[in-house]
Amino acid sequence: MFFRRRPPEECTTIVVGLGNPEERYKGTRHNVGFETIDKLAFDHNIKVNRAKHRGVMGFGLISEKKIALLQPLTYMNRSGECIKAVLNFYKLTPANVLVICDDVNLPLGSIRVRERGSAGGQNGLKNIIELLGTQDFARIRIGVGPKPEQWALYDFVLSRFKPEEHTAMIDGVTKAGDAVAVFLADGAERAMNRFNGKS
Repeated sequence: MFFRRRPPEECTTIVVGLGNPEERYKGTRHNVGFETIDKLAFDHNIKVNRAKHRGVMGFGLISEKKIALLQPLTYMNRSGECIKAVLNFYKLTPANVLVICDDVNLPLGSIRVRERGSAGGQNGLKNIIELLGTQDFARIRIGVGPKPEQWALYDFVLSRFKPEEHTAMIDGVTKAGDAVAVFLADGAERAMNRFNGKS
């Protein structure tokens, strides 16, 4: 007797938040991508609790578009392994990906939407570009900087926000979630025009 695998959920976009999975990394600057996925899940009543392809996923609707929310569990520097596996399984392309990550070169709490581009020193993006073989995927960067001169980059991105930074951090995550909704509803250009350059 033959058993047919249940067909995967249809979705138009994989919204990926980058971060590190262990509890000790929760609340660090590197994990604002994870935080944004948590906020999107809460705001749009999506359960992100399905362990698939070395990540945790949830499926639902945002701006009336079928999407998947994804938190890779491969750690920041190997984020591309999870994303590539998801794209291969669902037969999607990098054009179906929207990545949310931290950026030390942006002011704290600001965001920047891009349709494509280089890694800009962000190791998660660097690995995704390497494994997907292209820079042509959308991303939303959340400012977590600036890095103090005396700090090593590694130590800074794994540090937690100071109490006086929490409001700006929450604002950045909130704007990133709003930008996802605009991106899905109206496209990248509308999202860039609305959110880029605003502190």
